[in-house]
Amino acid sequence: MKIVVIGGSGLIGSKLVARLGAQGHEAVPASPKTGVNTLTGEGVGEALAGADVLVDVSNSPSFEDAAVLKFFETSTRTLLPAAADAGVGHYVALSVVGSNGLSESGYMRAKVAQEKLIVASGLPYSLVHATQFFEFLQGIVDAATDGDTVHLAPVLIQPMAADDVATEVAGVAAGAPLNGLVEIAGPEQFRLDELGRSMLAKQRDSRTVVADPTARYFGATLAERSLVPADGARLAGTRLEDWRPQAGKK
Repeated sequence: MKIVVIGGSGLIGSKLVARLGAQGHEAVPASPKTGVNTLTGEGVGEALAGADVLVDVSNSPSFEDAAVLKFFETSTRTLLPAAADAGVGHYVALSVVGSNGLSESGYMRAKVAQEKLIVASGLPYSLVHATQFFEFLQGIVDAATDGDTVHLAPVLIQPMAADDVATEVAGVAAGAPLNGLVEIAGPEQFRLDELGRSMLAKQRDSRTVVADPTARYFGATLAERSLVPADGARLAGTRLEDWRPQAGKK
């Protein structure tokens, strides 16, 4: 199949293009780097010509509330009619586990808005909700830092490797439309504060992690299971301890 990957030059997109290509598909990376701009529409029609599947793993360059909402709404409103005109038979989008319950976060509100547009479009679709990536854990800790103190809520988190995200999304893209969503996650659950503390200790970072139930997570207050999937999620195989040595070699 011809599968166009929106955001195909990014962390997940580049891995996804490689996996789909290895499976024998014509995987086309579509991003500003390849002349495709979903905000202006530049190159979108050309990229989607003859496509069987569109996979959107793009991300906003800004996480500011208004900017991220504008990005996902504008991009999706560009892609949906273009996909329909091209006869795309399966529209796949990567989103976030727990997004519906974290409406205090501008980023999560934007992802929910994106999903609503896709569901309402009438196109056959699949939504893939992933937990946070191992690669983004450092960013979570840094965002929660105030001086030498890191405030993290003592809630559950079940992160996964970006390689595993790409593998799972590739499987969904190559399959029949779900016309619904699937959740994917790593194989292990941690307490967010304990994971942050462990990470900093391994780095010999002197910052102190405080377990703070009121700590915000990119603007949102967290409940015990806000960041973990429901029963029935597809669990990837890479454990955090197994990923760390691999990450160090890259």
